[in-house]
Amino acid sequence: MKDLKVSNRYAKALLELAVETNNLENCYSDMNTILTVCQESKEFYLLLKSPIIKTDKKIIIIEEVFSNKLSELTNGFIKIITSKKREAILDSVAKSFISLYKEKKNIISAKLVTATEIDNETREEVLDFIKKKGHKNVDLQEKIDKSIIGGAIINIGNKQIDASVSNKINEMKQNFSVNLYEQNYLNKQIWEK
Repeated sequence: MKDLKVSNRYAKALLELAVETNNLENCYSDMNTILTVCQESKEFYLLLKSPIIKTDKKIIIIEEVFSNKLSELTNGFIKIITSKKREAILDSVAKSFISLYKEKKNIISAKLVTATEIDNETREEVLDFIKKKGHKNVDLQEKIDKSIIGGAIINIGNKQIDASVSNKINEMKQNFSVNLYEQNYLNKQIWEK
């Protein structure tokens, strides 16, 4: 909880600085890059969290990992975080920054889960559906999950619409698990008395 508050403070400070220096879009791109590296490279993530590796070594490794990939502002920001021994929360700062950016730009995150890859026409229909719910700017993330068999699951913010075949099958299983004959038998006994 404490790390989350600190992450939010750092992210907010970076956002304000990025707006001031007209580097908001670059910083947003940089934070997405940082988050992707932290999520995809367990070694890098563990390096950031390690209390054994010295700060100067971490700065060198971070510079090598992100060489020519980040803006000057973001590189300077990472050096400040690392010098203050806060590099362990870099992924959390990136998440907070992305969230603040989307809030500032009125962008809603939506996730679409399908059993197979969808075409552009279907993608546009999903985006239109979400926009009709009152969201003009949508960041749609797509995921393929064969276990849903067919249909789709749409997550918009904290709401979920589950129109998957696997969900329909589960609903049918629950409906058939109720013993209808027993119910009718009880009703028949009540009417006979």
